[in-house]
Amino acid sequence: MIKRIFDVLFSLFILILFSPFLIIIALLIKLNDGGSVFYMAPRVGLNGKLFHMFKFRTMIVNADKTGVSSTALNDSRITSVGKFLRKYKLDELPQFINVFIGNMSIVGPRPEIKKFTDMYTAEEKVILQVKPGITDYASIWNPDEGKILAGHPDPDQAYFELIRPEKIRLQIKYINEKSFLTDIKIILLTVKAILI
Repeated sequence: MIKRIFDVLFSLFILILFSPFLIIIALLIKLNDGGSVFYMAPRVGLNGKLFHMFKFRTMIVNADKTGVSSTALNDSRITSVGKFLRKYKLDELPQFINVFIGNMSIVGPRPEIKKFTDMYTAEEKVILQVKPGITDYASIWNPDEGKILAGHPDPDQAYFELIRPEKIRLQIKYINEKSFLTDIKIILLTVKAILI
């Protein structure tokens, strides 16, 4: 209950505080190519339930129809505005809407696509027993997956081999340690990582 109250108040505060900035970003995306402002990313949430995660659209319209799930830093589908948004993680800001409405939390394992959650072992399925979050230990360990995937001919395979094992280990670590104090610690570490 404390976590949910914190999530609602914190997300509402961020959305109000950054609302002028969010409007400017939305206008830049719209003016760039006339496409939709948001990308509604299908993700697997609590108890394996599918939901749509809000993100500012950083790629060309219908980029998700190309069959590649993971995005490298040098992906040709990324728009000029999208490159800027991704560099400073501004495309993630709309996820505070998900937190406010309740299908995400501020802190929790980053939500995955169904393709990857279908691969979970019995031990890894514990990840789906908590709400996914905007940040967690894995987000601090690896704040820019695109940089790691850059140059690989198969970004999905590179993700599976280079990122997924440690990401899952850290997500399980969070679940084993989860508490309100752990959440505060992760938020502070995230802020530190952003500012450095």
